[in-house]
Amino acid sequence: MTFGFRKFGLLFVALVLLAGAYASPGQKVKAQGAEGYYHTSGSRIVDSSGNPAVFNGLNWFGFETANYSPHGLWSRSMDDVLDQIKAEGYNLIRLPYCNQMLDAGSAANSIDYAKNPDLVGLKPIQIMDKLVEKAGKRGIRIFLDRHRPDSGGQSTLWYTTSYPETRWISDWVMLAERYANNPTVIGADLHNEPHGTASWGTGNLATDWQLASERAGNAILAANPNWLIIVEGVETNVQGNSTSYWWGGNLTGVRNHPVVLTQPNRVVYSPHDYGPGVASQPWFSAANFPNNLPKLWDDTWGYISKEQIAPVLAGEFGGRSVDTLTVEGKWQNALVSYIGQNNLYWTYWSLNPNSGDTGGLLLDDWVSWNEPKQAMLDPIMKPVTFPPDPGDNPGDVHAISLYRVGETGTAVNSIGASLQLKNESGTSIPLNELTIRYWYTSDGNTAQTLEFDYAAIGKEKLLASIVPMAQPLSGADTYAEIGFTASAGSLAASGTTGDIQFRIHKNNWTNYNQVDDYSFKPAITSYAANNHITIYHKGKLIYGIEP
Repeated sequence: MTFGFRKFGLLFVALVLLAGAYASPGQKVKAQGAEGYYHTSGSRIVDSSGNPAVFNGLNWFGFETANYSPHGLWSRSMDDVLDQIKAEGYNLIRLPYCNQMLDAGSAANSIDYAKNPDLVGLKPIQIMDKLVEKAGKRGIRIFLDRHRPDSGGQSTLWYTTSYPETRWISDWVMLAERYANNPTVIGADLHNEPHGTASWGTGNLATDWQLASERAGNAILAANPNWLIIVEGVETNVQGNSTSYWWGGNLTGVRNHPVVLTQPNRVVYSPHDYGPGVASQPWFSAANFPNNLPKLWDDTWGYISKEQIAPVLAGEFGGRSVDTLTVEGKWQNALVSYIGQNNLYWTYWSLNPNSGDTGGLLLDDWVSWNEPKQAMLDPIMKPVTFPPDPGDNPGDVHAISLYRVGETGTAVNSIGASLQLKNESGTSIPLNELTIRYWYTSDGNTAQTLEFDYAAIGKEKLLASIVPMAQPLSGADTYAEIGFTASAGSLAASGTTGDIQFRIHKNNWTNYNQVDDYSFKPAITSYAANNHITIYHKGKLIYGIEP
């Protein structure tokens, strides 16, 4: 997307995010990449041991603008933003940049250095180094996106008079060498949204994006053979096909003219797709909309994954409407469903709220998370593993919450859900050292009761309390706390508590309105992570985000 122009379901509490592999069908493939890096196998991205990669991705832009730094650092620290990205379950960042930020005279600006003292005096690329370092410590991977040649705007081709192809390639080689021994950076998105005169498979060296991708990809892999090479589509001008699509979205040429590199199993194709909030398209007004969309996507780029040609990563998609009534909302929900059904990779546009056509996962205050937008994305969020933060938990105690909704209605006479805890650490944890909090609004002053319908470890080993909050917060004026008796024993390493089914009700059984409850996730109908249910070890928060 060109900035300014175009462009977390089930209550699931687990002490560990699943260890690095998504349970996709098929056996492991032979490793073809160095330890800690990724390569491709058919339609999958796999690690050096052949385990399928698991990513929940987003875009965080800013380096490609005249700020030459990630946006939002005027409001928050880089650490704070990355902590929130991790807490919300995202482990992959598509990071746009422009070549101009690498010029000697380019200086980062619009950073609050009181909040980011470690960025004082740094050049833009050194700020990028900091972001890579901080993301890596949190277990977040990054791939770089050459978004623009200069900070002024998107170019149709991968080169301009001021930034010729030689500069485009030499900067990519420099970055590949700079991060060659850092597994946090996993790939190169060669150029954002080729369009206009950009062609595919035509053989015209000045416009053929397929051939340019091979030139740049091979140069990058000669410097760093471990990166993925991420190739977007074009707009039109595909050999044998004049169909027009989104900038960067038309990948119909791959079938007859795939990108072939000297290093095999490195190419990932990356379409961009948007709704009518970006621009009107004929398929939005078709009589069979939105049922026409899956075939459109199959024909334009989805076939690449379905036919096992290569992995597909939807590098940009997003919009303000997430409902099921508006055209944009229907489009966006349909695309999320398509991504999920076809097990595609994705990086949502964007984290930033200042993307004019789409908004972001952050609201305009740069702090609050866009919960309706996240609820839309929840069905394609996968359990991911993050390494422990150094020194964050005494005794190396780590946990996440796994949740499955019970009462799905918004107006109910009891709040019901199921949860589990799963031990993320390598040693057992005494359960009586752990507590869990479910945050909600009490909708009145009536006395309430927390009861257990079932517990795999035995209901008699659970403790329950309802705690009114002295200062109500957004989505919560009360929390239900679940604890464990000494007889509950320990939670084994990598073990779970099994089901804990609980119910909260008012003593007169009048209704709650769950719609605004902080921990309520109506879309989670089978166990999944819910970081709005918090876990504590000896009173210290070890998982989740408090309201």
